[in-house]
Amino acid sequence: MGRPPTRPKKLRDGFYIEVRNKGAKNGIKIVRNTREEMLKAIKDYSKTKEVVILGESKNGKWVEHPG
Repeated sequence: MGRPPTRPKKLRDGFYIEVRNKGAKNGIKIVRNTREEMLKAIKDYSKTKEVVILGESKNGKWVEHPG
């Protein structure tokens, strides 16, 4: 048994959403490759879950979208 990692995990390139039960504090992060796939996932999960859009990640960093 070793020491647990302290470095944060690297983000994959893609669009991130967080899906959680209604009224819950935290949930799971889901990544999709394209914006269209992310929108479809939001549509599917929003029927029974609470969905939060986290944004887009490129090269391990969050992308700032103007406007």
